[in-house]
Amino acid sequence: MAANNSPISGVADRYARSLFDLAREGNALDNVEQDLARFEALLNESADLQRLVKSPVFSAEDQERAVAAVLSSAGISGLAANFIRVVAKNRRLFAVPDMIRAYRRIAAEARGETSAEVTSAHALSASQEDELRAALRQVAGRDVTINVSVDPSLLGGLVVKMGSRQIDTSLKTKLNGLKLALKEVG
Repeated sequence: MAANNSPISGVADRYARSLFDLAREGNALDNVEQDLARFEALLNESADLQRLVKSPVFSAEDQERAVAAVLSSAGISGLAANFIRVVAKNRRLFAVPDMIRAYRRIAAEARGETSAEVTSAHALSASQEDELRAALRQVAGRDVTINVSVDPSLLGGLVVKMGSRQIDTSLKTKLNGLKLALKEVG
């Protein structure tokens, strides 16, 4: 995988590695991954929660209290909840989405899998996800865990990131390429 040298990815990788090590010691790898996925879903669904996580305006105490309330109401407890609280206390909530992705990647590697981030223009059906997983398994040569997100701005197609590779078959990219080609001609 290509190294991403941004400060955020470094922080995210360190936190995710620490959480993974704790989860492995506590025999809670799957539980932590499921709880993180639930928190990520809450984050994706709520503009207010995204604002809380990303905005430097909120104090660490405010972020801790708000995140604790969200975790409690969502039924997220144990190691994942403690982890997110520590992240809030340390003023690193802005990096939580990257931490969750890094944890997922580390857990997949430990299971002998490769993970792929898939962005599609619309929600994929279960059969479409299975077909995509099978195609990616052939490319990677091992099992692939896919994490699907939806971005309607793609108009159609998929963007797949697996390791250091990115495959962009989105209609948006193709139209932008066509627009650029037309500018060069005209």
